[in-house]
Parts: sequence; structure tokens; C-alpha cells
Amino acid sequence: MEANVNISELASQQDYKVGVAELNNPASLNALTLDMLSQLNEALMHWQHDDSIACVVIHGQGGKAFCAGGDVRTMYHVMDEAKRAASASTQASPEHAASQSIAFLTDYFTLEYQTDYLIHTYPKPIIVWGEGIVMGGGIGLYVGASHRVTTPSSRLAMPEISIGLYPDVGGTWFLNHLPQGVGLFLGLTGAPVNATDALALSLTEHILLPEHKSLLLNKLQQVDWGELEPQQIVTNVLDSLGQSAMDCHPESQLLPHLTSIQSACQYGSLSEVAKQISTMNGDDKWLTQAKNTLKEGSPISAAICYRQLNDFHYESLADCFRLELTLSVRSGELGEFHEGVRARLIDKTGQPNWLFTSIETIDESVIDQMFTPLWDDYEHPLRELGE
Repeated sequence: MEANVNISELASQQDYKVGVAELNNPASLNALTLDMLSQLNEALMHWQHDDSIACVVIHGQGGKAFCAGGDVRTMYHVMDEAKRAASASTQASPEHAASQSIAFLTDYFTLEYQTDYLIHTYPKPIIVWGEGIVMGGGIGLYVGASHRVTTPSSRLAMPEISIGLYPDVGGTWFLNHLPQGVGLFLGLTGAPVNATDALALSLTEHILLPEHKSLLLNKLQQVDWGELEPQQIVTNVLDSLGQSAMDCHPESQLLPHLTSIQSACQYGSLSEVAKQISTMNGDDKWLTQAKNTLKEGSPISAAICYRQLNDFHYESLADCFRLELTLSVRSGELGEFHEGVRARLIDKTGQPNWLFTSIETIDESVIDQMFTPLWDDYEHPLRELGE
């Protein structure tokens, strides 16, 4: 089945409608292809100017995942072609393949970040139904919505350190808005956040049961959209459904470690923070996995994340996306991202050959280069964000 976004409009009261976008790529946990991003962006752009659309719902096909991230497999194959061409004997092929790789990554991430930014700044209520896995690119669609829903099975995470990328899709902005130290911990460890912890951290606003999705759509069709302000109407509907899910909230995993997380991640160099995380007290599965992910993850990804969360506290959301577009394209050029996807998702060896063997051996000039802008301000692909 070809990956796509199913777009529909549900009739509501007073000739209003509810726009519904369903991510339809369940075989890949609803990973976002370039075509899917284009379809979603086009629908959102149309609905924001359609006075008959009262609100928008974005959800994923199937119950396993809202969205597990971007289409990194396709990115890998594009990067792999460039790498193979670079090692070939012909002289014309490497430059052509490399330019194609850069062009694809630029096009993909530009559209992804434009769509994420659109959701953050949307003039109408957007409900994102974050059931199951919500990771990477899925977080990008999720975190900017006016109304964010989880279910008891939800797992939110930014696990890019495992594939040699970094917390993008606005991570520079939203991780910096979490309680002190928590965003850095989540970026360095890729630790999943369950529904209860997401609620405590304000990453989500509502915990509903999976069977509430169809009921939610039905209620949105029945409400009187002229009675109250649309944002309040949606909040009231979600609050009413949330009451029956109170007994199903999962047990917190992060909050028992909150004080230790903040102590470990609030001060110190990257090496010191990594050591402090590794020596945190606790042997539960959640914390143990977080420590292992940091230990086995890309040192370059850790360095990028550390700089994001320490040097870019006060940038606007638009500027954060502009920064991340440079970081993402440069990640594709560097090779660390290619290697991480190969080892984790393609060959599945689980043993990437990172460019540096440890955080302590990182050449800081490489990280400096990653943050060096690829475009002048006037020609940046995201120059119009925030205007």
C-alpha cells in the first residue's frame, strides 16, 4: 500500500466542518514520506483559509503509532548513492550524486519544518491524536498542536542520538521550554516519555482511551460552534472524555528521577553531564535504557544536542527551525547520519562506526562546522518563517 495522507471533511453543526488528516503508512509506523508531508501541508494551508472548517484533527492509521518519525530509509538510500558515487572512479558522478543528496535533504527538511511551524502557529484548533509511538518527526507534528492527546500506550521520544542525527523538528525550541535539565536529558538519552510524564511536563494536555477517537470525532460534529470560542469548545470536549480515562493513566517513569535528572544535566561540560547521567542512582529498566542509549549513541549527536540546549535558549521558533535546517543537511553531508541508519535500520547490526569513539575524543571544529550556516539570510529556504 502506497503511503499517503487520507484527507476528509466531516459535516458538523451550522454548516461547519471538521478537517481530518489521517497519516496512512502503518507498515512503517506512519513514517512521513515527502509526499505525505506535501499532502498534509497542502490540506492545512487550505483549511486555515476555509471559513467553514471549525477545527482540524490529525491522527495515524492503526493503533501502534501516530508517527514514528521521518522517512529516514529514503534519506539513507539517497545519501548512500552519494557515498557510493564518491568512492567510484568516475569524476562526474560524485558531484552529481552529492548535489542530489543535498537537494533532497534540503527539500525534505524544508517542507517538514514548514509544516511543523504551520501547526505551531495555526489560527484554528488542531487536535493531534498521539496514540502509541510518537517519535522524531511525529513529535514535530504533535508538539505544536493547540490540543495534544495521548493514550495510555503513548510513548513520546526524540531518539535521534541512536541514528547519528540530533533532536530536530523544533527540538531546539521545545526541549528548551521543558523544566531545567529535562530537555537535555531527553535529547542525550532518547528516553521515552509516557502519557503520565508527558502530562506532568506539559508535552500533552489530555489522556484519553483509544476507543475515544471515534467518539471525539462524533462529538466534534455535534457541538454548536457558534456557542463558544472554538479553542474552548475543543478543550471542553476533550476534558469531558478525559474523565473516564483517569484510572488508566500509566505509572510515572520519569518523575521519580526528576531531581536526579536536573542535578545531572543542569551544569557542567558535555563530558561531565554524560558522566553524571551514567552515575545516576536507580536500576529500573527505563533509566538503565536511557544510560545505555547515551553510551552507545553518536558522540557527534550528543555534542550537537548539548550545544542546542545550552547556546540557543532565546531564539524564536522560526530561528530555531532555520538553524536546524542547516544542521540536518550538514548531518547528511557528514556521514554520521548515514552510518547510524545503516547500522540501526538497514543492516541492523546495532553497531554503528561513529566518527569519534567517545564524547571525549570529539574534534570541536567538526561541531563548529555543523552550526555554520549553509545560506545567507536572504536566500535561506525558511527565510519567510515568522513573517
